Amino acid sequence: MNSRVHAFVLGRVQRVFFRSFIKSEATSLEIRGWVRNLRDGRVEVLAEGSKNALDELLRKIRKGPHMARVEKVDVIWEEYVGDLNGFKVA
Repeated sequence: MNSRVHAFVLGRVQRVFFRSFIKSEATSLEIRGWVRNLRDGRVEVLAEGSKNALDELLRKIRKGPHMARVEKVDVIWEEYVGDLNGFKVA
């Protein structure tokens, strides 16, 4: 069963290759969606895929790449829409 997750990541998550890390992890998990920096310093992720794959992506987001320091991840589970193709860095 497919799901959709919207996550907002707070911490040292900009200028540490966080978006590239998320794109790579999402692609390997066959997740569709996008990741982008927000002006307030957070990173926003919108992703669709299997519930198991999204749970794994959230685990990776909470850990982050080597140079990142994730302080908080706000997660909103949404209804699957199916309107996302590939995974992009916005």
